[in-house]
Amino acid sequence: MSLLLRGLVRGGIPFVILLILSLWNKSQGQTETSSVFFFYGLIAFFLGLTSIIYQINQWSFFKQILAHYTAMLITVFPTLLLSGFYPLSSFTDVIKIYFEFNITGVILFFGTYIVFNIRRNNIRKVKEI
Repeated sequence: MSLLLRGLVRGGIPFVILLILSLWNKSQGQTETSSVFFFYGLIAFFLGLTSIIYQINQWSFFKQILAHYTAMLITVFPTLLLSGFYPLSSFTDVIKIYFEFNITGVILFFGTYIVFNIRRNNIRKVKEI
């Protein structure tokens, strides 16, 4: 399966599930909840789609990180701004959201990095036995 197709599947499955939940809530008259599910679905789609960046073995890890960050900045950050999850009454609010976006990204990156390194080391130990 091509990388793009993998990304579309990884992003498409959670998007479709959350879209169904969004439409269900909208049909029940819960417009605000419907909107939340829709925007979470978009974010999940973008995350799933861009996860394939880490499977491009020809790229260095630094290039993968940079490409993923750029993709998140182009897709997820504007989605957060449009979602209504945060107050947007001034440019300062946009800057605050940008910093929160980056802090969250750094935390998620290091958390994921640590988990995958522990997992990789445990797999190596099992192979040695």
